[in-house]
Amino acid sequence: MHTPFPCTQCGLCCQNVHLSDETRFLDRGDGTCQHYDAASKGCSIYANRPNICRVDRMYALRYQKEYTWATFVRLNQEVCATLQTQANDTYLDK
Repeated sequence: MHTPFPCTQCGLCCQNVHLSDETRFLDRGDGTCQHYDAASKGCSIYANRPNICRVDRMYALRYQKEYTWATFVRLNQEVCATLQTQANDTYLDK
């Protein structure tokens, strides 16, 4: 068993589903997931969310033959950091 994915629960992945072909089907029309709850920064269908939203599940289904868990986590954290930087830049531009 591996360590859990260190999610910060910032909600930025849910607010940018339009950026990936794998998550674009969740877009409510403004780039944000149709199941995203801005008030809680969480998922309104968390217990029943699609596999693409389950880091552990996606690793097992699709990526464990390509990456170690540590590499997979690092790659996902890099995406998180990019989204956070973009969000901060947008905030500072206002």
